[in-house]
Amino acid sequence: MGSSEGVGTSSKQYGITKPISMAGPTVYDLQRTLELEKFLAVSGLYENNEEAAKREEVLYRLGQIVKHWVKQLTRLKGYTDQMVEDANAIIMTFGSYRLGVHGPGADLDTICIGPSYVNREEDFFYTLHDILANMEEVSELQPIPDAHVPVMKFKFDGISIDLLYASISRLIVPEDLVISDITLLHNVDEPTVRSLNGCRVADQILKLVPNVEHFRTTLRCLKFWAKRRGIYSNVTGFLGGVNLALLVARVCQLYPNAVPSMLVSRFFRVYTQWRWPTPVMLCPIEENQLGFSFWHPRKNPRDRSHLMPIITPAYPCMNSSYNVSTSTLRVMMEQFQFGNKICGDVELNKGCWEDLFEPYSFFESYTNYLQVDVVAADVDDLRNWKGWVGSRLRQLTLMIERDTFGKLQCHPYHHEYMDTSRQSAHCAFFVGLQRKKGEVVQEGQQFDIRGTIDEFLHAVNMYMFWKPEMEIFVSHVRRRQIPCYVFPDGYKRLRSSRPTSTRENHKSFPKNEVSGTDNVERIRKRKNNDGLGVREDATLKKQCSTLPEGRGASSSVSDSQQLSSSEQELGRTESPEPASNSSGFASVTSDSGSSEDIGADSMAGCAEDNTGGVDMMNNNGRFESSTYENVSGTLVKNRLTSSEGVFQHELQVQLQQNAMLGMVLDSTGNVHSEVVQEPVIRRLGVASAV
Repeated sequence: MGSSEGVGTSSKQYGITKPISMAGPTVYDLQRTLELEKFLAVSGLYENNEEAAKREEVLYRLGQIVKHWVKQLTRLKGYTDQMVEDANAIIMTFGSYRLGVHGPGADLDTICIGPSYVNREEDFFYTLHDILANMEEVSELQPIPDAHVPVMKFKFDGISIDLLYASISRLIVPEDLVISDITLLHNVDEPTVRSLNGCRVADQILKLVPNVEHFRTTLRCLKFWAKRRGIYSNVTGFLGGVNLALLVARVCQLYPNAVPSMLVSRFFRVYTQWRWPTPVMLCPIEENQLGFSFWHPRKNPRDRSHLMPIITPAYPCMNSSYNVSTSTLRVMMEQFQFGNKICGDVELNKGCWEDLFEPYSFFESYTNYLQVDVVAADVDDLRNWKGWVGSRLRQLTLMIERDTFGKLQCHPYHHEYMDTSRQSAHCAFFVGLQRKKGEVVQEGQQFDIRGTIDEFLHAVNMYMFWKPEMEIFVSHVRRRQIPCYVFPDGYKRLRSSRPTSTRENHKSFPKNEVSGTDNVERIRKRKNNDGLGVREDATLKKQCSTLPEGRGASSSVSDSQQLSSSEQELGRTESPEPASNSSGFASVTSDSGSSEDIGADSMAGCAEDNTGGVDMMNNNGRFESSTYENVSGTLVKNRLTSSEGVFQHELQVQLQQNAMLGMVLDSTGNVHSEVVQEPVIRRLGVASAV
């Protein structure tokens, strides 16, 4: 682990701007760093010598396999005996292993680099795949040839491997290949460039930070934090390993003499105030004559819509966080604020490092959720099917944002949950839903996302390797209906009940009073920050809509059920059945303490949440929210507090300097600054209740 002894100072400028502070650590900073390193060790973030040796052994054996594979192909393709003898392929690592921040059980990111005559489509995904499939050491083999970066996933002797392939324009691959050599990118396609850049980016990051050990300790800490707080998932629109590494590296550049405890604190200070979409860059963006597309918002209109650009330092420089959406950016900013507060308490000796890593209570953070159930015939099919569905959740978030003008915010949770009581192979994903806060409300409006869900399901069911047994169900559930299998102990923690007087007030509403004009006027005057209405159906929505030809499934959406009698009480306390595929869609309503039953037990009248928000139900059995919001043009506001004095001034100046968006270094050495426009939200019709 990183040591805090013998801390030196650096006067060299790292990055595209001058550092914010050259200050070194105090005695207290060194003590807090020791405490942080001890906490990381106790938390099991460092693998032992035996595990490290096993990884080295697996890498060696994998290297021998690909060498034999290339020699075999060289012979089959009719090359000379000398060519067969000289034929070679090498294995390189990238990601957390190459950066030196991997932990026990972490995936091993690898790339096989082979000669020009060995291709990806047939030789890698078929011939090598078959070789691996017949090996006893290999299990859970999963080829993904149509991914943005084509990959083969498997376990080798129990260690998870992500294996990429790059065919370079050379007949013989030397053992001492220099991966940073830009000539490797000559005459190769873009998937190959993306594959090679994993190694190239990692090497550049390590070259561009002032102190590698301090960088590693800080990154290891913040990866652990991001996982605990539920925002470590690039595929769902949050931060991945590369994104975090680049963010941490930039903070290291801004505070070149800081130790890990200082860097963790500065990380949250900087990024709670960062003016997104100002890009985070470790070095100027370099143009080259090779002609590959790189992040350039002036030339590439798509780049202008990126919300949280974090630019890779190796040519061609790309935005590593293009998956971030408005909703996921909101969640990350909230977590940055959380981390900033905890670190402030630690610096004032009012808190400890353990507080920073408190697990995020996802199922207590929202009132309404989408539950996405994924079913397959067996475990192997489920592994492939859930991987595909999980990678599409980001698209669901973007579709909902688009069709609700950004008013319905989503929080896709990266974790998957399995119901072991089912006979078929099953897992479930969850998406938290909430109305955007702080918006002007219009009465009688609600969200209708049925068409959005249909569009999402159609896209999911285009899966290349779809089988008839692969099914997906999407249902709306409220907090109290979250199934028990998602909780670690198999049961839900009891929430404190609302005061008796409040519940009695709920039950005392006569039906005619609740639906009367006077009550509507009274409801309109209440504050409602969390009220949410989603126009959906109260019956099962089986998700196989408009399948490709030959998949013979259809979408079944019926009219919502009629209201039940007025004897039903708004303050019901019985536990509803856990959500299942038969729960179907229902209107998204209020927080704990309100009526949250769905289907045949639809409630009449209105339900009030614990913030005073009210959802009204119309004559069709659907809730109409008394809140409706307008689009906010500002994504993130710069928050500067007067209590931080000089730091705030320096940071504000620094961030203003960094506002030179999209710095580009052309072939003549001139630096051009770009202006990134705010993203344009496509406005579509939203169904509203009349």
